[in-house]
Parts: sequence; structure tokens; C-alpha cells
Amino acid sequence: MAETETLDVLAIAAHPDDIEITCGGFLIKMVEMGRKVGVLDLTRGEMGTYGDKETRLAEAAEAAGVIGLTSRENVGLPDSAVEINQANKLAIAQAIRATQPEMVILPHWEQRHPDHLACSRLGYDACFLAGLKKADLEGEPFRPRRILYVSYFRNTDYSFLVDISDQFEKKCRAVAAYQSQFGKTRSGKVKDLVKSTLNVYDMVESGGKNIFQPGVTIYDLMHTRAHQLGQLIGVNYAEAYTVKEQIRIDDPLSLPGRSI
Repeated sequence: MAETETLDVLAIAAHPDDIEITCGGFLIKMVEMGRKVGVLDLTRGEMGTYGDKETRLAEAAEAAGVIGLTSRENVGLPDSAVEINQANKLAIAQAIRATQPEMVILPHWEQRHPDHLACSRLGYDACFLAGLKKADLEGEPFRPRRILYVSYFRNTDYSFLVDISDQFEKKCRAVAAYQSQFGKTRSGKVKDLVKSTLNVYDMVESGGKNIFQPGVTIYDLMHTRAHQLGQLIGVNYAEAYTVKEQIRIDDPLSLPGRSI
């Protein structure tokens, strides 16, 4: 992996477009707050029904520009064959040492796709290995301070929700960069999509590629999911995150929202 800048946040995912769909809003929010944000994709997504690895890499670069990423790297592991082994752990650990992120975002451990499951385990183990002085890695030992697990639609054990109402439109634009996967977008229609909140099919000329079940496009799924989560905290759109450790609160009176 080429040398890169140190980061505040590093999101690790199995395939190009995973990050945009799951935690794109949070990453955009961090960039808007002045944080340095990077992405590490494990594969090029070459086993997908649509597109090829060259196309998907180009789309990932375009999406990175929309989000405002400081860096985006690809480990180059085989799509649909991501294995939990020491070599893969060390490859990810090397990226962590190179970028020294304070926070790492991983897929939640409840998964449908085996690559997503492997990514969750590999990412955690890599965070640990990166801090071992005697590990077969270049650079000084380093471990992220915080690991977040972003929801991939199956889990419900949320530790907290992040308001992405102001970032949802740009999140849709980042996902729309993957035309090979989700269809060709109509120029300038993303804002109309978000404002309407109902006619989510207008975003793509073909009505969108149905990737989950008949009649459900990625934009439909993203809108429904984010809007549902947003309602839980009284905002338009939100993303869900889980941590494995307890969260310290010094002033409970400062917590936003109401109990009744």
C-alpha cells in the first residue's frame, strides 16, 4: 500500500459501494467537520453481476470525490473469496499503521454476504495486530482508539444513531457514482429525489436495478431505511452504529431528544 496521510477516520469494507450505502452520510458529516476521512476497500467487486473491476475502481474514485475523502485504497483481495487468514489481517494492519486513524468503521458482524462477515473479523483483528511491536509490519505500533460497527440492514442492536439529514442528498450522489451497479442517473435529479421523499424511483432512467427484491432499488432501500431510523430520533434521515464497549456519559442532561 502506498504511503498516505494520517486520518481521523478510516472506513473498511469488502467492496466498492459498501461504504457509500452504509456509512456514507457519517463520512460526509465528518468531512464537513474538517476531519480527514479515508476508505479501505478489500476487493474490487469483480464478482458482481454488473460491471468489471476497472469500471468499479473508476466509480469508487468518483464517489470518493463526492464524499471528499482524503484517501481511498484497495487491498486487491479476491471478491467473494475474502478469507480470514494472517496474511489478510497483516495487509489491513499495515494500512492502519500507515494512516493511524483515531476511529475505524467496520461492517456489523451479522451479515448475509460472507465477504462482509470476513471484513468485520479481519478489520478487528488488524486493529489489534497493528499495535503489536513485534508484528511483521512496517512503521511504529498503532491502534485506533475507537471501532464503530455500521449497520448493514440486518442487525437492530444499535448503540446510537447519527443524524444525516443534511448529508443524505450528497450520500445519494456518492452512491449514484456506481452507474454499473445501480443505473444511470438523471443529471440534477438527486435534490428532487430527496425533497420528494416518496417518488424515489425518479432517480434513475430505467427505474433502477432491482438488487434486493422485485421493485426495490438501492435508492428506495436507502431512503426507507434512513427515514425510518431518523424517525426514531426525530430527524429526517439517520444511520445506525454499534460499539462493543460501554459509552461514558458525563452529563446526562446534555443528551439530545426527549423520553416522552
